[in-house]
Amino acid sequence: MSRPGDRRPIVVGVDPDPSRRMALAWAADEAARRRVPLRPVHVEGVPTRGYRGQEIPPSWEEWNEALHRAGKQLLEEAADFVTARHPQVEVDAVLAEGDPVWVLREQSRDATAVVLGSQHLSRTQEVFGSASVALPVMAHVHCPVVVVPEPEHITQEPAYYVVGVDGSEHSAAAVDVAFEEASLRGAEVRALYVWEPGPLRIFDEYAAQQEARRLLSETVAGRQVRYPEVDLRHELVVGHPVQVLTDASAHALGLVVGTRGHGGFTGMLLGSVSQGVLHHARCPVIAVPSRPE
Repeated sequence: MSRPGDRRPIVVGVDPDPSRRMALAWAADEAARRRVPLRPVHVEGVPTRGYRGQEIPPSWEEWNEALHRAGKQLLEEAADFVTARHPQVEVDAVLAEGDPVWVLREQSRDATAVVLGSQHLSRTQEVFGSASVALPVMAHVHCPVVVVPEPEHITQEPAYYVVGVDGSEHSAAAVDVAFEEASLRGAEVRALYVWEPGPLRIFDEYAAQQEARRLLSETVAGRQVRYPEVDLRHELVVGHPVQVLTDASAHALGLVVGTRGHGGFTGMLLGSVSQGVLHHARCPVIAVPSRPE
């Protein structure tokens, strides 16, 4: 995600619900490991559950001011949370107005990563509802996006990251991030090429699987030279990509996938596999654009 000496911040969307701190904690830990600033971002807008205990002011101007005060307080509490967890991390909070997706996209231009929380909403709620911006943000930002579930999941020892590989530039970028994260955490990498047999078996499946193994080996080979301290396991697995990757990452530190697609609609731009694992994974999902800016 970043290069040596890079000071680009970790951007994290701050939720008004004080009980939802997993994304903020993940982002603070990542900023501490990378020795970069943390930028908590809150976007003023339609009142959400975190504001509903407040009495509604009689005028729009007063309501706007109330939202502004609540946003400032929210960011101050977030900064206190981070400082208590990692006193050495520099915190630079941003209170913004407008569309959350646009704000986070602009913040991503100079960020190491954008971190968001997830409540595992249904597909309809995720794409069309106002309760989550994860999918549209993942589809349009300029850096990796990390979606952290609530509550905290249970990891397994030895610690590991799972990364999906298909031989494309999208998965190559994801492999880079998986090795970088594993190196920072002292973890392993499990690289999986998922083979999904088609309904019409009119071709040589053995030859096709051998080609998949070759692509997998070539994709991960150079990274072991760069990160010799990271243990690597890679294998070809038969099944549906979303199911295989979700199952393999159940107790992982994170699941890393590339984003792909060819259309303007969020689902097409993001790609069916990366979109699918976002809905089903129980660990943090790191979605990596093929050409982060």
